[in-house]
Amino acid sequence: MSFEPLKGIRVLDLTSVVVGPVCSARLAQYGAEIIKVESPDGDLMRGLGGLSPTGQHSGAYLHLNRGKRNICCDLKKPGGKTIMEKLVASADVIIANMRPQALKRLGLDANTIREKHPDKIYCLITGYGTNGPYAGHPTYDSVVQAATGMTGLTLARDGVPAYVPMLICDHVVGEIAAGSILAAIMNHKVTGNGSSIEVPMFETMAAFVLQEHLAQQSFDPPVGPPGDLRLLSPHNKPVKTADGWVAFTINTDQQVRAFLKAVGRDELIDDSRFATVAARAQNVAEWFAIRGAPLTDRTTKEWLEILQAADIAVKPCHTLETLPHDPHLEVVGLLQYEQHPTEGKTVAIRSTISFDDAYPPLRSFSQPRGWETLAVLEEIGYSSGEIESLLAEGAAVANVEQQS
Repeated sequence: MSFEPLKGIRVLDLTSVVVGPVCSARLAQYGAEIIKVESPDGDLMRGLGGLSPTGQHSGAYLHLNRGKRNICCDLKKPGGKTIMEKLVASADVIIANMRPQALKRLGLDANTIREKHPDKIYCLITGYGTNGPYAGHPTYDSVVQAATGMTGLTLARDGVPAYVPMLICDHVVGEIAAGSILAAIMNHKVTGNGSSIEVPMFETMAAFVLQEHLAQQSFDPPVGPPGDLRLLSPHNKPVKTADGWVAFTINTDQQVRAFLKAVGRDELIDDSRFATVAARAQNVAEWFAIRGAPLTDRTTKEWLEILQAADIAVKPCHTLETLPHDPHLEVVGLLQYEQHPTEGKTVAIRSTISFDDAYPPLRSFSQPRGWETLAVLEEIGYSSGEIESLLAEGAAVANVEQQS
């Protein structure tokens, strides 16, 4: 039996790009019905996420919008506003990641919706919340990385600030937003009450950074400088081998002794500077210089065998080309193939979470703009004549790709 705890829950998805779609994609995996609303221009991620056969379904868009029904309408037109009112009334959960000012102009802010529908669950994902001096400022993942000090971590370690080369803030915040919605659904089940949820990217990621790197400044008075000194060590990087790179971590005293023996540094096994966790914390720079030293006398394969035999956590450093072919991922079937209606043969990523020893089945592929417009309009009560009028007005658009 498929694990679908959210079956019967309808989610109105007013999000685009990455952070919101990550949130609704997680809910879709759990069985929720997602009605994704796109403007006639379409979600920016359809093209921004990279090349595709038709230019309408980038790889990122494919993976972030699985299992969602797609309706295309223009909220600036009178008919579009009416469509939205009916969709809101039909939904259990509304998710938005537009700027608060724009939502308020459209009458799609939490206060307006929950005044009419107090039992609804409304989740707003923002850059900087709705209070404070940054409220309403535009933002993207890279800007949040900088504003929260994530780029400052590489500045402290390498002398140059750098972005994490993936949309890490969008993904983390999207998953947290999904978790908050699950909590609100449970609360509704128990109390019958709706909820207004706000998930700000800036505060959320600032908390993530500070949980680790407030460190010695977590005390009053501080007991040292901010930052996890291990993570900020310039030697805390993958280690060069004769033909590539390996990544390993050694934390316990037993692991340290095994590592020193494996790399032929027996003379350091009884060195008091490195014998205990506390001692290594006092001698971070020296210790990380030792564990980060190149291992170029053997190949990656040889070092993997040696370090694994010593029960040390170690793996090769994959590239974007090699990761899809990792033998473990191939055995567990993380990547699967399917035939998309407009993009041809595509790669799908299954859920990584299993329930009762089974993975949720792949949800339907991401859809062209307006693919489900007609069906959804019928479901929320429009007659065929009314639908034709909405299409003629441009308030609704059906299957953009087939029309182009």
